[in-house]
Amino acid sequence: MEGNKNSAISVRNVCIDYKSLKTGSIKQNFFKLKKVEQEVFHAVRNVSFEVPEGQILGITGKNGSGKSTMLRAIAGIFSADSGEIDLHGHTISLLSIGVGFKNELSGRENIILSGMLLGFSREFIIEKMPEIIEFAGIGNFIDMPVKTYSSGMYSKLAFSITAILETEIMLIDEVLSVGDQKFKKKSYNKMKELISKRDRTVVIVSHSMSTLEDLCDQIIWMHDGEIVMYDKPEIVLPVYTDFMR
Repeated sequence: MEGNKNSAISVRNVCIDYKSLKTGSIKQNFFKLKKVEQEVFHAVRNVSFEVPEGQILGITGKNGSGKSTMLRAIAGIFSADSGEIDLHGHTISLLSIGVGFKNELSGRENIILSGMLLGFSREFIIEKMPEIIEFAGIGNFIDMPVKTYSSGMYSKLAFSITAILETEIMLIDEVLSVGDQKFKKKSYNKMKELISKRDRTVVIVSHSMSTLEDLCDQIIWMHDGEIVMYDKPEIVLPVYTDFMR
């Protein structure tokens, strides 16, 4: 697939495999009393697609379909076994529970660390700090280690950092469905505000049909590591919904 000058993300023939020991106990494998076999799980199978600048792409599929693995590969957390991913020089951030924070550091310290890892200067992050803290709304917990946070508090801070420190590509993995109802509405409205500007490319992994239909321009349906459909929400989602019944 040929990229074009307006592409934000180009994924070309990407394959990602997971390997694990198939048989034998740890003791047997250690002493080589039994031949060790590796079981290979093909998480992503020869996937190719383009995401133009400013597009909002949704990726859906049942658990184990490869959608989160694909998202993490785009973020650079996982490496492809074959194929390539090109971000065309764009800055990128991943919003996902369990990714990106140092548990021993406070929320405030993690804001600085996360921002610097995204390529922002310390001065710029400190300038944006009050806005991030206010949006997160976690009170005095901002100065406590994030290991003391609930999953809802964790997601609030993660979303706030990613939303306020605006990278050119934003990857979101199910986080819009986490947290209390008030913050869900707040984060959802913030996402709609960011999307309406059309100056950011967004990829959302979600099981929520209403979220995908409301926010996305295009939908990829993945199944067993492969793309089944890639088209407009009104075309893909009814077929996917019927499949899942």
